[in-house]
Amino acid sequence: MNRSDGMNYAPVAANKPKPVCRPGEFVFAAAALDHGHIYGQTNGLLEAGGTLKWVYDPDPAKVAQFVKTYPQAAVAPTLETILADPEVKLVAAAAIPSERAALGIRAMEAGKDYFTDKTPFTTLEQLDAAKAAVARTGRKYMVYYSERLHVESAVYAGQLVREGAIGRVLQVIGTGPHRLNKASRPDWFFRKEKYGGILCDIGSHQIEQFLYYAGCKDAKVLHSKVANYANPDVPELEDFGDATLLGDNGATNYFRVDWFTPNGLATWGDGRTLILGTEGYIEIRKYIDLERDPSGDHVYLANQEGQWHFHVSGQVGYPFFGELILDCLNRTENAMTQEHAFKAAQLCLEAQKAAIRIEG
Repeated sequence: MNRSDGMNYAPVAANKPKPVCRPGEFVFAAAALDHGHIYGQTNGLLEAGGTLKWVYDPDPAKVAQFVKTYPQAAVAPTLETILADPEVKLVAAAAIPSERAALGIRAMEAGKDYFTDKTPFTTLEQLDAAKAAVARTGRKYMVYYSERLHVESAVYAGQLVREGAIGRVLQVIGTGPHRLNKASRPDWFFRKEKYGGILCDIGSHQIEQFLYYAGCKDAKVLHSKVANYANPDVPELEDFGDATLLGDNGATNYFRVDWFTPNGLATWGDGRTLILGTEGYIEIRKYIDLERDPSGDHVYLANQEGQWHFHVSGQVGYPFFGELILDCLNRTENAMTQEHAFKAAQLCLEAQKAAIRIEG
């Protein structure tokens, strides 16, 4: 786990979770190692009982590093080796964002479920093609929205909401600051055609959380804007973005994402979420409680009965991965519905497309 670099942040469960399947029952492969989130995806699947069989990437250096971390993975000479293997049930991948849809469609057409890093698409046309492929193949196109799925405080807050701790959710406010680490970023990171824009990319986390916590099936983008305030040397980078959404049940959302985490902060981003309900509110401090606790996973709750602080690190786990494995084996939708995964993707693309560009 790299707390200073969000691109290579890969959580591991503090307490070894109980596998949901027997060894060899759920075989998966890793491919397209362009983003470090592939390590988080792999960790989650392994901890839930998955069996990692293959890894493939055209870059030998990326493969060597992956195999160093997961020596059980055999190096596939080609992607087709993975796609042709009848044992492989799922392909986990973190390709360049603009290439994620095409890889997913290939995997689904080969009879595999697909688990991609966010953002899953960079254009609405890619989304439409993936929807058609899901309908045609019956396979899953799942998305690693890690800022909820791989954060114990975010998981616990969801449990509180579902238990009615704050009543009906009225508004979700999210902040998703990230550290730029410009010198270590690959070239594609600065090319908008490749990464899709800041609202499309890291904004996808925020929109997915809004839909989940507020219980929305749909929403519309009321306003969005982006800017490059401080990086004129890479003009296609958007280092700031925000948006306001209105859910189909009346709940509202405001979120801000940016690349301005200062080097003095002990983690790559002070991500927070504030959930307002009719009977109280919840604040999530995901990765740090500034100048109080360098560890993350703090949940603050106030409602009609009182006020509480829960430090849930190592106590909640990451149930999504086991649920995903069982969904793939049983063809259910308990981890995340396909409709939800695609709706979050659609809305971040719409927010990006509608965004006003601030010239600062």
